[in-house]
Amino acid sequence: MATLRLALAQVNTCVGDLHGNTELVRETSRRAAEAGAHLVVFPEMALTGYPIEDLALRGSFQRAVAIRLTELAKTLAADGLAHLTAVVGYLGTAASGRPTNAAAVIRGGRVVARYAKHHLPNYGVFDEYRHFARGAGSLAIEVAGHRVGIVICEDIWQEGGPVKALAETGIDLLVVINGSPYERGKTPLRIQLATKQAATVRAPVAYVNLVGAQDDLVFDGASFVVDVEGSILASSPAFSEDLLVLDLADPGGPPLPVDPGALSGLPPDPEQMYTALVTGLRDYVRKNGFRSVALGLSGGIDSALVAAIAVDAVGAENVVAVAMPSVYSSQHSLDDAQDLATRTGIDFRRQPISPMVDAFQGEMALEGVAAENLQARVRGVILMALSNSEGHLVLATGNKSELATGYSTIYGDAVGGYAPIKDVSKSRVWELSRWRNQAALDAGEIPPIPDSSIEKAPSAELRPDQKDQDSLPDYALLDAVIDAYVEQARGREEMIADGFDPATVELVLKLVDRAEWKRRQYPLGPKVTTLAFGRDRRLPVTTRWREE
Repeated sequence: MATLRLALAQVNTCVGDLHGNTELVRETSRRAAEAGAHLVVFPEMALTGYPIEDLALRGSFQRAVAIRLTELAKTLAADGLAHLTAVVGYLGTAASGRPTNAAAVIRGGRVVARYAKHHLPNYGVFDEYRHFARGAGSLAIEVAGHRVGIVICEDIWQEGGPVKALAETGIDLLVVINGSPYERGKTPLRIQLATKQAATVRAPVAYVNLVGAQDDLVFDGASFVVDVEGSILASSPAFSEDLLVLDLADPGGPPLPVDPGALSGLPPDPEQMYTALVTGLRDYVRKNGFRSVALGLSGGIDSALVAAIAVDAVGAENVVAVAMPSVYSSQHSLDDAQDLATRTGIDFRRQPISPMVDAFQGEMALEGVAAENLQARVRGVILMALSNSEGHLVLATGNKSELATGYSTIYGDAVGGYAPIKDVSKSRVWELSRWRNQAALDAGEIPPIPDSSIEKAPSAELRPDQKDQDSLPDYALLDAVIDAYVEQARGREEMIADGFDPATVELVLKLVDRAEWKRRQYPLGPKVTTLAFGRDRRLPVTTRWREE
């Protein structure tokens, strides 16, 4: 029996770009063939991009995908690749008209087999429907004398199902195509699942994943192959496109050599999270046709981290930062903003807001919170005016702790088209900032973020001597309570039993519950934790339920 040469195509697709995605499959297939591969495997929904959400329900899109898939098969043959077997994720359509999450097997200029499952991981549009190309709930194909089983993403999370069916019939390799978004600490879970299924089917498991970003999801790639014993044979780097080529040993022959550097391309945390944030912003800008971004640069840590992320994502020459001082802005904050601009080389501008605030106050004479919010909203108007006149994508700079507690001004610092750190707690903002500076030092570069921005007490500077901790608990404590309530779904009594101060718990829960309406209006931002506001957690805005 011949050796099977496998190629895992870790690619960055774009939703709805059927032409661009098809060309990506063609070019990558050509490279796989040049590397001597018999089988090239693309990720989940590679032809359509992922996730397609309600596009799945649109008949015109379903028909366009079907036409494109047929054309792709013919084109690969015309390219001289008729001998190559390609597995491509796409949007299928059942006889009933229902959309399916599907994989097509292409060889010899046509689709020779299909496998479809009932839903996508967002569960939004795919009904409980299952259709299989052949066999009892599974699909296996012959490639170079090897029997290869094909499943999609969540199939390996199930007990039994198609993996069990493949185990019963016997296979030499299990291929899993995925569109698995990044979450902190998720990679070990993927490896654990693949290892478990390798033992089930008594064969190696090849896990290929998307890379890049789509809206608020970031795909980290990190594709890999594990053997029956659970050893990682080879892997692709995280957060970059890659073609991983590996020879599969003959069944019953000598074992595959284990790559001692496998998964060496997976960066440690917090580098993983920082890279995910950069990837999310870069792809949002690129895929939506923007060329530059703008943000308010206050001299504080949140806007400093967002500026650093923006520079790494789109280049300093494409970042506009605006300091918008008021009568309450401290000189050290202005100095810190200027220092960051000097360190990074971004386009830095100053636009005082006092004349605009004074004009408004001359008509309304606002006081208290209304006067504080007026300042934030004037700043929002300035940024959006720049966006309209110069075409920049405005970045909101709020973090997850602020989003949780409503510590932001709607239509003020919450304006923008993208929010790079909306799923990053304040505590982790400091951690990522310190990591980014240390990474610069290690590379012999100037750290982008001034130390004083990291070390000073946070302040919105909307009134004299204001500090965040005037209104909120210490951030370390605040983030711990938010994590328990939001991420772990712990209730008031449970948290008090865990040892949290009752008064702190009651304050934080009240703030979180009352801020849902603000969160609903906040811009998109990359999901990097297990539970992100907007995508994973949506509570009623109008509700009388309170933890008591």
